[in-house]
Amino acid sequence: MIDGSALLGGVTVPLVTPMDETGRPAAEHASGLLAALAAAGVEKLMLLGSNGEGPLLPTSVIGPFVDGVIARWRSLTGGGVVTVNITAAGTREALERASIAANAGADALVMSPPIYFHHREDEILAHYAALATAGLPVIAYNAPRYSNPLTRDLVGALRDLDHLVGIKDSSGDLGFLADLVELSRPGFAVAQGAETQLDAALGLGAEGIVPGVANIAPALSLRLVAAHEGGDHDEVRRLQTMHTELTGLHAIRRGTAGVKAVLALRNLCPPHVAPPLLPSGPAERDAFLDFVATHDGHLLREHHE
Repeated sequence: MIDGSALLGGVTVPLVTPMDETGRPAAEHASGLLAALAAAGVEKLMLLGSNGEGPLLPTSVIGPFVDGVIARWRSLTGGGVVTVNITAAGTREALERASIAANAGADALVMSPPIYFHHREDEILAHYAALATAGLPVIAYNAPRYSNPLTRDLVGALRDLDHLVGIKDSSGDLGFLADLVELSRPGFAVAQGAETQLDAALGLGAEGIVPGVANIAPALSLRLVAAHEGGDHDEVRRLQTMHTELTGLHAIRRGTAGVKAVLALRNLCPPHVAPPLLPSGPAERDAFLDFVATHDGHLLREHHE
């Protein structure tokens, strides 16, 4: 089984989900974006997370997308890592998504605690324990804005499950992230998802970062990790400032619709989103044009093979 460091170390791009005009995932529309990310040096992707609109997509439509993206990514990178978020409201649906990911050749599963209902900690633990039958390593995903929060005690229990190999934390709570690093063990890695705290998380001992803005500026994320590994603290701080400035796109339109609007202006991804989300309107698109002009030198460009 691949350990957490190999899966979460360095930079993982939480990939947006390119869609057709009906809001159905379309692997064929991801080709240009995947080629550009691979050319930028990205090696690791996470599919169907919050940036990937995963919880908005019915289980019945994700299989062809996951199959197509994994096959394309492997052909571009010669074996790049792909993890798939299978977060769901119930354990049976999570297991169904896990089977789809495993059959497509995913390297690991990513899962938050169940969404919608508030659950006891023993129920959340049982939800994760059920994935032992999936045959893939599992990464816990703490995103308390969207699901039941993980606690220090619960992470301690999850760490003892043989198939749990790491955690991605997007809580924005650096004290909690420090607790996670303290709880980690060999083979169990910690990654930071909060885009404005990447430098702080690496400084605390996180092994990797998973920033949504890496969809539009992956080179900055790769350089930040390289600067950290090289001990260049001034460069790390400078690159963190640039990441934080890029999160200004969320002031125009929060979330995935804004990221897709930027990528659409770069001819890298259609602007279509999963209902009930709506694409950015004319005023937002004008604001994104200004955003792209301001940050043009750092943004991902089309790659012509």
